[in-house]
Amino acid sequence: MNLQTPALAKRCPTHPGELLRDDVLPALRLPVAEAARQLGISRQTLYKIIAGASPVTPEMAVRLGKWCGNGPGLWLRMQQAYDLWHAERSLVAVLERIPSHEVV
Repeated sequence: MNLQTPALAKRCPTHPGELLRDDVLPALRLPVAEAARQLGISRQTLYKIIAGASPVTPEMAVRLGKWCGNGPGLWLRMQQAYDLWHAERSLVAVLERIPSHEVV
């Protein structure tokens, strides 16, 4: 398997929750409880996301995109990059046994 593809870069992509925790919440000067209230979710749900323990689902991406004013795409792309990075690494041995075909 070629580990040189962008998706298999050595550095793990940033979980979108880290962006919320490290950049968004401090910039807005909001505690997690208030941010969760504004997003219409529980504090526990938001805490799990900012800890990287829960993914940003499409529904959550829509909420975050509205709340931040940047749309859901950024949040979904960040989550997808994070998930793919981990999946590709956990499946390296399996992928070695799967043949590649060129489809025209």
